[in-house]
Amino acid sequence: MAEKTCPVRQTVIYLSEQISSGSLTDPRGRRISEQILHLAEEIAEGAASTDHLSAIDSLVEEYFYAKSPLQNQETGKTLKGILDEHREIFQSHIESKNCPSHDCGKLAPSPCQMACPAGIDVPTYLSLIAEGKDVQAIEVIRRDNPLPWVCGLVCTRPCEMMCVRARIDTPISIKFLKAFAAERAMSDRAYKNPEKKDFNGKKICVVGAGPGGLSAAYYLALMGYGVKVIEALPVPGGMLMVGIPRYRLPREVIDREVAMIEDLGVEISYNTRFGKDVTFEGLKKEGVDAFFIAIGAHKSWDLGIKGEKDFPKVFDSIKFLKDVALGDHHVPGKHVVVIGGGNVAIDAARTSLRLGAETVTIAYRRSRTQMPADIEEVEQAEEEGIEFAFLTIPKEIVGEDNVITGLECIKAELIKKKGSDRLAPVPILGKDFTITADAVISAIGQYVDDDGMEAFDLVNWTRRGTIEVNHASMETTMPGVFAAGDAVSGPATVIEAIGGGKRAADAIDRYLNDIPQPRMPKIPVRHTIERPIEMSSSRKMTLKRPEMPMLNVDRRRTMFQQAELGYDEESVRQEAARCLRCDICRRCAKCVEICRDKMGIDALQFGYMDFDNPAETDFRATSEKCITCGACAANCENKAIIIEEKDDLRMLKLCGTILNKQKIQYCEECNAILPSIEYMQYISQKTGDITKVIENRLLCNNCQRKLSAKNNIATQPAGPK
Repeated sequence: MAEKTCPVRQTVIYLSEQISSGSLTDPRGRRISEQILHLAEEIAEGAASTDHLSAIDSLVEEYFYAKSPLQNQETGKTLKGILDEHREIFQSHIESKNCPSHDCGKLAPSPCQMACPAGIDVPTYLSLIAEGKDVQAIEVIRRDNPLPWVCGLVCTRPCEMMCVRARIDTPISIKFLKAFAAERAMSDRAYKNPEKKDFNGKKICVVGAGPGGLSAAYYLALMGYGVKVIEALPVPGGMLMVGIPRYRLPREVIDREVAMIEDLGVEISYNTRFGKDVTFEGLKKEGVDAFFIAIGAHKSWDLGIKGEKDFPKVFDSIKFLKDVALGDHHVPGKHVVVIGGGNVAIDAARTSLRLGAETVTIAYRRSRTQMPADIEEVEQAEEEGIEFAFLTIPKEIVGEDNVITGLECIKAELIKKKGSDRLAPVPILGKDFTITADAVISAIGQYVDDDGMEAFDLVNWTRRGTIEVNHASMETTMPGVFAAGDAVSGPATVIEAIGGGKRAADAIDRYLNDIPQPRMPKIPVRHTIERPIEMSSSRKMTLKRPEMPMLNVDRRRTMFQQAELGYDEESVRQEAARCLRCDICRRCAKCVEICRDKMGIDALQFGYMDFDNPAETDFRATSEKCITCGACAANCENKAIIIEEKDDLRMLKLCGTILNKQKIQYCEECNAILPSIEYMQYISQKTGDITKVIENRLLCNNCQRKLSAKNNIATQPAGPK
């Protein structure tokens, strides 16, 4: 059998070879194989229903009828083996309409959707936003993410990191477009919950009202479960509320989206600590059928340096940010040093500035390029006047009379260590220095606080202090107990927690309905394929990613008002239209090869399609050489590139972008549609040695033949007059 990654594609190739080789001599066996091949091809093309697999199962059994030839039985065994081993992949193709290995060409997923931990159908909702359909866009997003407004403001946007448009200029601003659509839908009172199922009599307890817990609660409530969320804090959102400052994520955004989840009947108990205010046994007596743990990582690691425990103004970043979020707006000190290089360090520094600190310095042991913090957050911090001390290793916090006077540090250099590709900071002897400070904030990482989790005694914990789970189903080692978010991954991102909560909700539903759990994580679902936005190649090339308007620096330094003001509507629609629609075009570059190598035209300058060696792309260049022969369109499996004739125009389009537009020519005798003048000239050049032009007229082949017969001479299609 041909070596292929995807079992669905394997099946198609195997059966095609069996049939074409003539090895299936039994007529009945050949008929069975042809029927299975047809069904497998529909699965590989995204045209299958849920009945296709059962139909294939039934057909496979027919190979083993009484007195069946050995060849039939061997074919049946091979197919049965593929189906038994890879049934989930066949089901995934049917349900998701995506083939993650890209072997099934028509189902090649877009990189942005595959990069999203929640699997959001990015190309679909961008197309809807481009058309001004913000409400429909939010409906698409909330199939996979119940907090689109939150994510539109704070997501780390892995989708943008994989955006193919970046190979041409800059990635689509996916994150902020999501925020715009959510805010517009909420403002228009059109942000609605999907229809939920009736209560099924089963109850779930979710421990933690962070993004992971809220997501699980949302999807479970839609399935008809009674959901009770236990939250130790007095507010919802977990780290969303107490870990992300208001200038990045206004509290009202969290409140509004949490209210939507509560509207589904989800009950959230605040100021309630699991294991103390409520117990595992007590909840079981109340009829809870399953538990989902999403307690987050709310404890900060110690610095492990001298003086850390000796002064009252040494803060851990998580507690500092939480206290500020809950109303403590006292300035930590006049001269604050934040130790760390992630987003939490940036948040602590910018928060200190807004509380009134005169100077704020971030000390990081590596270089600027190695900082894990979002580059935009770093740039905004610098604009606000925050200083950075790179290649700086903290050594000791010094002071007198309980008052910090400085942070003693050692200058470092980056050296490549054996067994690691990443350069490691190593102290330079004799390069000690002191940063003036009266407050020090530690932001070097967080860990999971397992206090109160004793009742989950059969749950295994990893050496990293996180909960051990099956990542396909988020099941723990304790029956009926599931977990996700930072409690499983360690400190991670909002969107990762949301994705984990969604997977856990599905797994809980399977568990309570005795459905086997998946052996692999689900592939993101391509819900629909929206019509591409039509625009000229010139406009497609010249549209640029808009700059984010910001609150003026003076106000940013003194207030917690939202710093990023958001795009205006025109910018949003234009930015969404920059999308290349990678859910339709899988960038196989077959069109480029056909045009260049087979036709010899070389009109398609699509350098971005070469992933390893991207070259210049210019959609505008096509019109200079294209003869609209249609060879590229005829060889495109996904119909990403098409020839369209409309309103006396013949147009070549790539996912809505008009690459070439020519006026349609008609036969001067019978008025039949003719190929383009350029194409007729191309054919004329190819056949000019053996034919002659009899009249300088535009004629179709039929009229040419009639005229040829009349004049009894050989003719060829003519060019323009």
